[in-house]
Amino acid sequence: MTFRLNRALVLEAREDAPDGAGGLVVNWAALGTLWAAVMPGMGREGGDEGVSTGEVTCRIVVRGAPVGAPSRPVAGQRFRDGARVYRILAVTEADPAARYLTCFSREEVPA
Repeated sequence: MTFRLNRALVLEAREDAPDGAGGLVVNWAALGTLWAAVMPGMGREGGDEGVSTGEVTCRIVVRGAPVGAPSRPVAGQRFRDGARVYRILAVTEADPAARYLTCFSREEVPA
């Protein structure tokens, strides 16, 4: 099984910082760039608090990396492709030899 990894995505991790008023400010730190294949899935309308969004699920395939390696995506991180953001929901091996990883992700697009 081979995949055409033709998109450079930036892997980002969430870093919370104190805002000085007892709350937190959410920042995203770039961990590196991974070449990926992005395969769209199904879409639906979503949102909360009166804000309507369109949600598109997708599978993002990247090269395999050992568990614990900084280049291995984990749930809770995200990929960035310019202004597009894909939140990583789950990660699993895409093939028996673990040469590739499948990241089940969700892209939220303002409606």
